[in-house]
Amino acid sequence: MQEGFGHKLEMANDIHISGAKDSGLSSLTILSVRVHNITLDRVLTDIEKMIEQRSKCRIIPVNPEMIMTAQRNPAFRQAITGSAITLPDGIGIVVASRLLGSPIATRLTGIDTLERIAELAERRRFRIFLLGAQEGVAERAAARLKERYPSLMIVGTLAGSPRREDEALIRSSVNKAHPDILFIAYGAPKQELWLDRNHGYLDVPIAMCVGGAFNFLAGESSRAPRIVQQMGIEWLYRLIREPWRWKRMLALPRFAYAVLIQSVSARA
Repeated sequence: MQEGFGHKLEMANDIHISGAKDSGLSSLTILSVRVHNITLDRVLTDIEKMIEQRSKCRIIPVNPEMIMTAQRNPAFRQAITGSAITLPDGIGIVVASRLLGSPIATRLTGIDTLERIAELAERRRFRIFLLGAQEGVAERAAARLKERYPSLMIVGTLAGSPRREDEALIRSSVNKAHPDILFIAYGAPKQELWLDRNHGYLDVPIAMCVGGAFNFLAGESSRAPRIVQQMGIEWLYRLIREPWRWKRMLALPRFAYAVLIQSVSARA
């Protein structure tokens, strides 16, 4: 049996959030990748605490494709499991949790979480930095956020690069802006590996990987209609609009099969 197929719940003392050891968070291990059972309100509450305490916290949304990539990329798996909070991003994660007997309450997408964090940041006067995506996209995403949240303090935008040779310059740019929250949009697994390498050098309380969220905010990509989101088939909508993604979508049936094996093993 493949290592990591056993399923278990882990309590908050296994979650490395400074100052929140008794938070009561639980997590489900799916194919050796930990995903937290957490609500959006709880995420926002923890973010407030971390910023107030100037503690450091990494947040990574996790979807089935990422879990399958982590099976063959140990560094990526470590980058995910080493984060303080892993969000259940994708209906496949929710379904898998039910099959494994530890239902996750709700899925939390990166874009929805980012927007709620921006709302919180406007109210609490937290400072935000947008890093990643193609040239100019972060700036357009920032402009859209300012339209929705006029008092939001966006202290920097930078396309940058996930290349190792650019890391020192990017860290310097981010640290000089003194943000409270850093959103990173290089796409998985590059953004998670970048954050894992650089987190210790960043003077930022909250760092969150957000994948293609800047593209959605900037209008480069369109989200599925609300009814499609509620049905949990955004992946199908994106596949229809972007058929070149079909190879990446092959991870979904492999994920379903692997979770079924884990579920059977857990019941044995």
